[in-house]
Amino acid sequence: MRTVSRVFDVIAAEWEKFRSLRSNGWLLLASLLAVGLSAGVTAMVVRGYDNQTPDERLSFSSVGDGLSTGLPVAYFVLAALGALSVSSEHATGMIRTSLVAVPRRGLLLFAKAPVVAGIGLAAGLALAFGMHAAAMAVLGGRADDRLLDGTTLGTTLSQPGVLPGLLVAGAAGAAAALVGLGVGALVRSTAGALVTLIVILFVLPGAAQVLPRPLGPRVGSFMFENLPEQIAHPHPEGVLGPIAALALLIAYPVVALTGGAAAIALRGRRFRPLAVGLAATVLLALVPALPSSASTSALTWSKCRGEVECATLAVPVDWARPQGRKITIRLGRLPATGTHRRLGVVFSIPGGPGGSGIGDLEKHGASFAELRRHFDVVSFAPRNVTDDGPDRPRAFSLDCLKTGPWIELPDDRAEFAALGERNRAAAEQCRRADPEYFDNLDSASVARDIEAVRAALGEARLSFVATSYGTVPAAAYARLFPGRVRAMYVDGGDGGRPEGEAEQRVRYASIERQFARFAAWCRATTTCALHGRDVVRVWQDLVASADRSPVPVRGRGVAYSGFDFKVAAAPSVVSPGPMPQAPRWHELAAAIAKAAAGDAAGFASYVEAVTGSPKPMSFRGMNMTHCQDGLSVGGYEGYRRLRALGEKVSPNFAGNELWHPLACVGWPAPVKNPPAAPPSRGLPPMVAAGSWTDHDDTAYLVRNVPGSSTIRYDGSGHGLYLSGERCTIAHANRYLLTLTPPAPGTTCAPPAPKP
Repeated sequence: MRTVSRVFDVIAAEWEKFRSLRSNGWLLLASLLAVGLSAGVTAMVVRGYDNQTPDERLSFSSVGDGLSTGLPVAYFVLAALGALSVSSEHATGMIRTSLVAVPRRGLLLFAKAPVVAGIGLAAGLALAFGMHAAAMAVLGGRADDRLLDGTTLGTTLSQPGVLPGLLVAGAAGAAAALVGLGVGALVRSTAGALVTLIVILFVLPGAAQVLPRPLGPRVGSFMFENLPEQIAHPHPEGVLGPIAALALLIAYPVVALTGGAAAIALRGRRFRPLAVGLAATVLLALVPALPSSASTSALTWSKCRGEVECATLAVPVDWARPQGRKITIRLGRLPATGTHRRLGVVFSIPGGPGGSGIGDLEKHGASFAELRRHFDVVSFAPRNVTDDGPDRPRAFSLDCLKTGPWIELPDDRAEFAALGERNRAAAEQCRRADPEYFDNLDSASVARDIEAVRAALGEARLSFVATSYGTVPAAAYARLFPGRVRAMYVDGGDGGRPEGEAEQRVRYASIERQFARFAAWCRATTTCALHGRDVVRVWQDLVASADRSPVPVRGRGVAYSGFDFKVAAAPSVVSPGPMPQAPRWHELAAAIAKAAAGDAAGFASYVEAVTGSPKPMSFRGMNMTHCQDGLSVGGYEGYRRLRALGEKVSPNFAGNELWHPLACVGWPAPVKNPPAAPPSRGLPPMVAAGSWTDHDDTAYLVRNVPGSSTIRYDGSGHGLYLSGERCTIAHANRYLLTLTPPAPGTTCAPPAPKP
């Protein structure tokens, strides 16, 4: 008891020393500079931010919790307090008096620790919350503005991880004070101690910033000021895990105090504190060096297309017979940049059906630039890929997949049956090359391939970016493997919505609204080929006339029916290209004007440039997946009902929505992936995004999953993430990073045209 009492007496004496030293009060007052510095730098950011356009603001760097500028200053002041508690006694000669009162040198040093740690803790917490409050006050309502990297301009206390982050940052003030105490005991000179602390807290972090990437950010992760964020923040700027960062934060004062204890022990010839400190230092240093819990991939990656790395994986042709014949699918990866803690894999599912995800990574890799700070981005050339190149199935010739019959609307049961015979014959031309492969090109098989990729990657769960028809295998994956989904963002597709009257109504309403926009644009644009004319009347007269007597493509031996015009015009109506130039609307208007004069060559010209055919073909490469995914008109009676519905609700594009389903009439391969929505349980909240013509369709996929939300793009386009639509990318990245869906009713507007 006497020993314990003696220890408390020594600690109380150290408190009296600290309290009576006037310079300590001035130092604590000077620490408020950190608050002013945070507010000042934030004000400079706000000034620059307010002078930019909304689109340019997306590229700003987040202020975060507002601590990054002032925190090093706060830690320096608190460390200086710790150092002065020792060095001032050496400078004044009071150390001799202290050693007379407390002959045990180790006890004298460590009695100071509770005092400086307590002051550091209280002051650190006050400063952390003060800096945060000052920065958020300057930001005001801008704090919640989304940025391209998935963060917000500021992080308020309501955001996940902010309160724990402030608490850890404040508590680290105690560690800073103890570092100063150890340095002061080691150096025994105020000037020398301050210089050493400046090197630790300012010079070394500054040197790390000028190192080349990714070395610089990785080295910076080990700097004292960057450790609190890596302990508490859910997506920190650093490579250390929370436990490793905590161990390193503790190691800083342990090393410093060990050094101080060593200096005292050598003078007093007591080595036990030195041995204990060294042992603790070694144990703490081992924690960051331990193997991480990151996934272990069974895949071998090598450079193949620019930044893209490639690998291969063998999967069963028929997942109903997993031990049977195998096929090889090619994978692509944009690896994480390595400057932040890796959070896993984002799997990009390409559209089409038949598109190559490897090609998407090569062409649209810039869209994933911010996401790659925390994720590998992986995709593949799926089993049903039809793009030319090494990724397409070797069993089927490109000519077979990229061609197909011209579809017409049947007028009676006999014509419907004849259409089925033509479709079957066209399909069999491809199918006979490899019937087993051809009959297993449905989206559920693609989803099972993705699950095999996940297992080969060694990931517990995947996050998804699914584009256009890629939402169908995404929906299948969500149904088959809900526990393997970390997050799912779907963009511009319907996710396998059953083809019926409700679906047709949504799509017809969408394209009618878009056609009205096209007509309004033409009225307002003097360079439109139909300017000054009633666009709707010209179009309806053209379609009606062509249904009675098809309009020839002069010199080509083919003619366009009204149905052909609708199918050929729809993609241009939906996607006019960059506004206000609208190049595809200009092209469409010119084609309509020429067709109204008796020549469909304008339509044939741009259709042939894309498809190689003067009229739209029903590609077998798309149908081999569509039809196995259950795309159907539901027999002749179902077809008549859907056709009548279109004629009732769509004065300008009636019948257009039947083009794809009619291609599946008579299809030889069975339906293997019937349309169905994801389950309402077992999935995390999902996010859907879509433009004027995509949003309502895409929203269907997430409507039953609790907590899900949508992003409505107030403009034209398709596949917003891959096309680089920055506002949508910002919201999607935030969701993929933090698992926080956007607020209900979130919208994005196209960037204003530059003057």
